Amino acid sequence: MSTPTHHRLLVVDDEPDLRTLYELTLLREGYDIETAGCVEDARLLLAEHRFSAVITDMRLPDGTGLDILKQLESEGRPEKAIVITAYGSAENAVSALKAGAYDYLTKPVDLKQFRAVIASALNNEAPPGVQEPIQGAPANATAHTAAPSEKSRSALARLAGNSPCMQQVRVLIDKVSRSMAPVLLWGESGTGKELVARAIHDVSNRASQPFIAVNCGAIPEQLLEAEFFGFRKGAFTGATEEREGFFQAANGGTLFLDEIGDLPLAMQSKLLRAIQERAVRAVGATQEVQVDVRIVSASHKDLQAEVHAGRFRQDLFYRLNVIQITLPALRERLEDLPLLSQRILERIAHESGMTGVPQLSLAAQSALLSHRFPGNVRELENLLHRAVALSTQHILEPEDLGLATPAPSLEKIEVEVAAPIHAPGVSPAEAPLPTDLVAHLDQIERDILVQALEKHRLNRTAAGASLGLSLRQMRYRMARLGVQVSDQGVVLGERFDPDTDTDQA
Repeated sequence: MSTPTHHRLLVVDDEPDLRTLYELTLLREGYDIETAGCVEDARLLLAEHRFSAVITDMRLPDGTGLDILKQLESEGRPEKAIVITAYGSAENAVSALKAGAYDYLTKPVDLKQFRAVIASALNNEAPPGVQEPIQGAPANATAHTAAPSEKSRSALARLAGNSPCMQQVRVLIDKVSRSMAPVLLWGESGTGKELVARAIHDVSNRASQPFIAVNCGAIPEQLLEAEFFGFRKGAFTGATEEREGFFQAANGGTLFLDEIGDLPLAMQSKLLRAIQERAVRAVGATQEVQVDVRIVSASHKDLQAEVHAGRFRQDLFYRLNVIQITLPALRERLEDLPLLSQRILERIAHESGMTGVPQLSLAAQSALLSHRFPGNVRELENLLHRAVALSTQHILEPEDLGLATPAPSLEKIEVEVAAPIHAPGVSPAEAPLPTDLVAHLDQIERDILVQALEKHRLNRTAAGASLGLSLRQMRYRMARLGVQVSDQGVVLGERFDPDTDTDQA
């Protein structure tokens, strides 16, 4: 019998024989066990005790395992939940994961897998009997392991931006990191899908284990099986030694499958089996090896459309798309652009050994805000790398960025806004002079601010940069002229002097 672990587990199943089997298996691992035969009995035990984990069957006489999951969620309890579902019931498994289960098992339960899943949930060492992966690293250069020294600069810290869409991404990262539920990342190329995958890994209890990133579209089709599952010596011509695959290398950690939509259908079928069985068989081997891997996948393609077109397996799509995180395009969160640019410049300076961090001039910021960024954050990084490499000054200008269309100047906007106030057929030279020059100029400036805010979707940073103003200068002028931003749009209110009215400033 194993050394006691001081973990107390609750097992819920209405079949006495299975309850006894699970109890005996877990007692041998050193766990303290409580059992229940229905939802009501489980609730009574939950009211009396705290548990490290709850293992529950899906079908119970007075409800389902989902009822127990909902109670754990509503009470904010810390117990990890593992759900046992009927064989082939993918819908129940997906429902359980979406309801907050850490992981699931299918009947008939493989006891070796049973012990491995519970050990993973409790963040323990893998139990005896689970075969360790063979030594060595995958040959494909698209896979790599995050070095522990990089932990201080985690991927989560690099997800710069305070826009609502990025705040939602962070909330989802925190939520999904607590379970084994597969995550599908969707977004345009260059939106940072691998960064989000790393962030999910960094904040999970797998952070100290390998993170293996694989570009599915970069591997020749004939090598896919060997790269994913490994191979034995002599399995094929050129196999002069044993080598582990991506699944074995990621054992205990996270496997990130980028551009999953590029996998051919034959490989999709083999991947589905590996995910369902939690086991892989190397090319040339006769036995499968159990693996404990968290799957995070990503694609810029619409996989639902790929399913309808017959290019992607529907069952694999449902297995991968338990939780979907959509990453916004950069043009949809321009308010994050200044902070993103600053973070990237800081990283470039650090990697290049520069003594200071280059800065963007207001004109350069305006040029960036006017750009559509079809390549998203990756394109922004390339632009800034280019600017730092070509510029001989500490301050980066629009010409350093190499953008074709310069941002409109303040003078141009003033002319465009001021021109309509002249009567038809009257030239500017013949227009009557204003009786109150200060009020007249204030009205022109107010019109310019309103136009800039509406053009940049009420984003004060972007609107100010397009006029050559810093955010502080923009806020000052808006306050002085009574220009306010609300959910309904631009609102014109009472003017005041921020220099004298400190409460409102």
